[in-house]
Amino acid sequence: RILRKKPYRDLKALFISNHVLLWSFKFLPWYNSRLVEDTAWQPVWQNEIESSSFLRKAIIFGYGPIRPWMSIAHWLMWHFDLKKFRPNELPRVKISLACVFAFMAIGWPLIILQSGIAGWFKFWFMPWMVYHFWMSTFTMVHHTAPHIPFKSSKEWNAAQAQLNGTVHCSYPRWIEILCHDINVHVPHHISPRIPSYNLRAAHDSIKQNWGKYINEASWNWRLMKT
Repeated sequence: RILRKKPYRDLKALFISNHVLLWSFKFLPWYNSRLVEDTAWQPVWQNEIESSSFLRKAIIFGYGPIRPWMSIAHWLMWHFDLKKFRPNELPRVKISLACVFAFMAIGWPLIILQSGIAGWFKFWFMPWMVYHFWMSTFTMVHHTAPHIPFKSSKEWNAAQAQLNGTVHCSYPRWIEILCHDINVHVPHHISPRIPSYNLRAAHDSIKQNWGKYINEASWNWRLMKT
C-alpha cells in the first residue's frame, strides 16, 4: 500500500531513473507472448527477414552472437520514445529520462576527469554491459522457447499465457540469491505484486493445481542457443 502513494513514487523517480523500467515490468506480465504488445521479446516476422539481405544478416547476428546484449536495443527502442507512454505517465517518465541525461552530463565528465577514459570504461561502461548481459540472458531464458508461441490478440488467452508462456528455470543457488528468485518466473507473471520471498511458495501452489501447463528447465548452454 505504501508503494501506491504518489509522493513516494515521485520522490523515488527523482533519485532513481527507473520509471520507464518499472512501466515495462508492470506492462510485460499482462501481455506476455502476445504479438506486438509483449514488451520483453518479439519474434522476427518473415517479411522483415526477406525485406533485405543486409537486414537479414543484421537480425541473424543480433539474435546470434550478441543476443546476450540485445536488451541494449530494447532500451534504445522503448525507453526514450515518449509516444509509447500514456499521458498520465509522461511526467514521471520525463523525470526518469532527465536523471539519465543529467548523469551523462555531470557524472561522465567527473569520472573521466578523475580516472580518464580507462576509468570511465571500467567504472561505468563495463558494469553497464554486465547488467545488460544479465538482463538479456534472463529475458531469453524465461521468455523464449521453440514450443512457446507468440499469438495475435484474437488468439491470445491471458490465463494460458501467464501459466504457459514463460519458463521456470533453475540456476546455481548463488545466482538465484543474487536475482532474488526471479527465475521462479511463473508467479511473477500471474501477479507482479508477489514479493520475492513468496515466489517459491506461490510456484509450488501453481504447480500443484496447474502443473501440466508449467514449463520448467535447468540452466544449460543449450538454452542460450534456442
